[in-house]
Amino acid sequence: MSLSFPVFSAGMVLSLSLIMAIGPQNAHVLRMGLQRQHLWLTVALCALSDVALIGLGVLGLAQLGGLSDKLQGALIGAGVLFLAVYGWQAFQRFRSPAARGLEGQPLAPAPTTRRQAVFSALAFSWLNPHAWLDTAVLIGTASLAYGPASEVFGLGAATGSLIWFTGLGAAAFWAGRRLNSLHIWRVLDGLVALMMWGTAFWLLSSLF
Repeated sequence: MSLSFPVFSAGMVLSLSLIMAIGPQNAHVLRMGLQRQHLWLTVALCALSDVALIGLGVLGLAQLGGLSDKLQGALIGAGVLFLAVYGWQAFQRFRSPAARGLEGQPLAPAPTTRRQAVFSALAFSWLNPHAWLDTAVLIGTASLAYGPASEVFGLGAATGSLIWFTGLGAAAFWAGRRLNSLHIWRVLDGLVALMMWGTAFWLLSSLF
């Protein structure tokens, strides 16, 4: 596999353009960064999951013609359930902030165990239909246009994903030291709840 910079760059640009939207996965990374709990573990799992999905798409699904209807339906159903539950949890935090001090005082977020952090990161990566469609299907299909250089395209896309999650993690870590207030957290939880429910509703409507 010879490295072609234009093909590599095309894969990286496509990956970055797809992943930059603030979806459920990115919102979760931001939340873990603001909480300053298991941030780099979350970043590593999300980035590696994206790389695995890109590899699956470039090396497999693209040649098979994408996901089957049944598999896609099952994936969407699982994603809707997960997003609905996570949205409800965010809404509960928005309504009744727990373990939080007086208005304007620093927060003391409920501790998250390493196991919970691992499960959440993997769930947001593998139970997120958008992640599958953007990486395994869309990037995999786009790689076919480059023929023998499709693996270089996939390598560029994987690099773009690694760059994005590393940068997002660094930004969340920086912000977590400055945005630790009740008002900011309530706004974030409210937006996350709306985003999760909106995504779940959109996914559910796509089944009919």
